[in-house]
Amino acid sequence: MATIDVFSYDVPAESDFGYSQAIRSDELIHVSGQLSFDEAGGLLHPGDFAAQLEQTYANMDRILDHYGATRRQIVSQTLYLVNLRQNAAATMEGNLRYFGDHRPASTVVGISELALPDQVVEISFVVDTKLPA
Repeated sequence: MATIDVFSYDVPAESDFGYSQAIRSDELIHVSGQLSFDEAGGLLHPGDFAAQLEQTYANMDRILDHYGATRRQIVSQTLYLVNLRQNAAATMEGNLRYFGDHRPASTVVGISELALPDQVVEISFVVDTKLPA
């Protein structure tokens, strides 16, 4: 039988939309789209792509820490970007800085808007804890 562990920040959006930030099923951790928010669920750095990207990566690390996982165990990610072409270079730089020489599968999707006003980036990802940390 699978072991399941759900992680939540207990922010209003989780109960309003009926989701968790992450769910672990045996060795895989599926993580909902992370964004630049504070512990109360408020958006940080409205409209500032580079700052939102950095905070989003920091929030990804909070989930990894919860599960005792590392960036090297991320096997795939999906990035949702407002103004894809305008933010492509900053995305590439941030991604390389975050992952170093690790190369997860990656999909980048340009979109017209995200859930919150002035939100410009969101990243969901999958972690395989069987991989070396």
